[in-house]
Amino acid sequence: MPSTKAPHPVLRGPVPLSHLLLQRFIQSGSRVIDATCGNGKDTLLLAELVGETGHVWAFDIQQEALDRTAQRLAEQNLQQRVSLLHAGHERLLELVKPPLHGVVFNLGWLPGAAREIATGTATTLTALEASLQLLAPAGLVLVTCYPGHAGGDQEAAAVQKWAMSLSSRSYFVWRMGQLNVTPDAPFCLLIQDGRSSDVR
Repeated sequence: MPSTKAPHPVLRGPVPLSHLLLQRFIQSGSRVIDATCGNGKDTLLLAELVGETGHVWAFDIQQEALDRTAQRLAEQNLQQRVSLLHAGHERLLELVKPPLHGVVFNLGWLPGAAREIATGTATTLTALEASLQLLAPAGLVLVTCYPGHAGGDQEAAAVQKWAMSLSSRSYFVWRMGQLNVTPDAPFCLLIQDGRSSDVR
C-alpha cells in the first residue's frame, strides 16, 4: 500500500521555509537563540538540531509561552539543551554571549493568547541590532514578519527597511514569501553574516 506521507515538506507560508533553512545551517554544537519562543515549535526544532553539544536560549515576555515551550521540550526530553528566559528579546546582549550561529524571530503574538501582547517595532529593532553583534561568521538571523494585523504592518515595514540598510559587503539579505497570496501575507527575511566571506 503506498505511503500517504508527503514526500517533501509542505511550504505553506514562511515558517516551514525558515525551518528548511535552519535544518541546512544549524548543526550539532551550534549556539542559537529563539527570540520569541511562543508555543515552542521553533525552540524544539533548534534543540533537535544543536544536539547534545549545542545550546538554545529561548526568550519570551509571557510566562504562558515559556510554560508551553517547556512542556514541548520535556515531552522529547530535550529541556537540558535549552535555557528558557523570561525576558524581552531586546535583552539579548545582556543575557547571551557570542558567538551565535543563528537567531530566530517569529514576530506577532502568542497563538491562542491575548493579541494585545505582541512584539513591537522598537524592541524588535533593538534585538535585531543585538543579534548582528552576536553572530559568528556565516551565522543567520531569520525573521518571520506578519504585516496583516494591527501594528504588524508598521513593524514589518520597519524591519524590512532596517534589513535593506545593511551593507551588502557585510551581510547577505533575502526576502522570501509566497507571491500568490494577499499583499499583507507573512514573509520571511534572512540575514547572513558575510563579513568573513570571500564573496564580494
